Amino acid sequence: MSVYADRMSARRATAAALAARLDRLSTARLVAFLLAVATAGVGFGTTLLPPWVSLLPLSGFLYLVAKFEMTRGRKAWADRAAGFYAGGLDRLAGKPGGAADGARFADDAHPYAADLDLFGPGSVFQRLTACRTRVGEDTLAAWLLAGADPAEVKARQEAVADLAPRLDLREAVAVAGSDVPAADYRGLAEWGAAPVAAVPGWKRWAVEVLGWANVLAAVGWLFADITALPVLLFGLPSLVIAVPLLPWARRVLAPLDRAARDLSLLEAVLARLERETFAAARLRELQAAMAAGGLPASAQIRELRNLLGWYDGRRNPLFMPVALLRMWGVRFAFKLEAWRGRSGPAVGRWVRAVGEAEALSSLAGYAFENPADVFPTVEAGPVRVVAVGVGHPLIPADRCVRNDVTLGAGGPRVLLVSGSNMSGKSTLLRAVGVNAVLALAGGVVRAVSLALTPVAVGATMRVQDSLQAGRSRFFAEVTKVRQLLDIATAGGPPLLFLLDELFSGTNSADRVAGAEGVVRALAAAGAVGFVTTHDLTLTAVADRLPGTVNVHFCDGFAGGEPRFDYTMRPGVVPHGNGLALMRAVGLEV
Repeated sequence: MSVYADRMSARRATAAALAARLDRLSTARLVAFLLAVATAGVGFGTTLLPPWVSLLPLSGFLYLVAKFEMTRGRKAWADRAAGFYAGGLDRLAGKPGGAADGARFADDAHPYAADLDLFGPGSVFQRLTACRTRVGEDTLAAWLLAGADPAEVKARQEAVADLAPRLDLREAVAVAGSDVPAADYRGLAEWGAAPVAAVPGWKRWAVEVLGWANVLAAVGWLFADITALPVLLFGLPSLVIAVPLLPWARRVLAPLDRAARDLSLLEAVLARLERETFAAARLRELQAAMAAGGLPASAQIRELRNLLGWYDGRRNPLFMPVALLRMWGVRFAFKLEAWRGRSGPAVGRWVRAVGEAEALSSLAGYAFENPADVFPTVEAGPVRVVAVGVGHPLIPADRCVRNDVTLGAGGPRVLLVSGSNMSGKSTLLRAVGVNAVLALAGGVVRAVSLALTPVAVGATMRVQDSLQAGRSRFFAEVTKVRQLLDIATAGGPPLLFLLDELFSGTNSADRVAGAEGVVRALAAAGAVGFVTTHDLTLTAVADRLPGTVNVHFCDGFAGGEPRFDYTMRPGVVPHGNGLALMRAVGLEV
């Protein structure tokens, strides 16, 4: 996509210019420092210059230090922005890039997550996510793991359509705040929601007044020849008040230690979302959630961040004596409790709003990068999945072979797919399954058009044996099929089943009988779906089950190599390629 390449080049050029400027500023800073030292030496050691002259190069040095830090921040922004567009170009080239792969959401017990490669390296999640926060990743994963109803899908589609062209917004969010992976605000939200401890208000004022009194008494004792009596006079009551409050102060402050480093990101994302003017109702609702007490959430998070920044000043060795005299921990525990009493209950709402906005932005980024993909039609009614030109979203568009699929809506309810190895059977099932998941999450799909009713997806495509659990692959498959039958009969949305090489771990007679019984039970429960097979004897099931139709993928050989067109055709595959493949690698069969 040319816009990504152009912006990446522009950001890299900006970073290079800023790097050159940093070199110049570094040299100028050194010169200013040396000049300040030299003039100070001459001013204080001789009568050639008045001492105040050294303040001029010192002021210049401090100015250059500030300019250096500002320029370094701008260069970091440009570098990260260039990385954002480089990652987009990698995704468009079919590379996973550096995005989080969502492996923590992997669950072999889920009806389809492992089968459709939703999580892990090279997964659907990794292709989609642009989330900077843990709650954003959690939200996106939840949408992929469970489909929404038509009204919710429509609301998300409108939001995704509104966000898709807002490339500047996505760039700003991608480079906002501190560079932390999946910032976790659960502790902050829990702290905000916890009740404020009842501490008498007079103690807060006593800490404040006694703290200043301690500082003044210490200054007078050290620098003004005042006796130590005021130090003792104010120090003892300070200890009497502060020491019993220390356990309470630790309880208030401890949950904030980890959250403090990530607050700049939360503040920046909130501020950027607050400034945007949205048309979609869902996005306006999220903006409305980003406020409390008439103040924008970003301003309140900024106040919290500033409070924690001042509190962290106690770590500075030069400031530590003052912090001790002013009972810094207890003092800021009072300030943070006041903030929590005013704004704390809203923190969870702000974080959830950011998470949903990030999930929607992830779907929008994918839609922007794949302009030929379309929003599906999701409507209630008799079960159906009707796709024209459906392909797998993880296959680059220029290499993606598309097929038409109709299930339900007056067409076949079960497609029995035969074909040789590597001909495209499993890819078709994954393409339909992943697009159904994306459709019910509110995203665009890889198809010319897709219309479907809400469905529960279930698949048996990555069933594995387990040495630890003492389960064979066949037993694991039987267990998974039982799970899908339970879903089909649970009274929820109809099941869209994707059964790959059903019961391949048993003999042909049991396989045919078992597959026929399972498909018959699923159809009776109102389910629709696919069954793939290498066993051509299984294709005869279509003659005995109404609504079941045979389709196939075929292949050919040229120059000793198999050739596939990955196109689904009606009927049973006329031949296999197993023997040909064996002979192609030198096996005498």
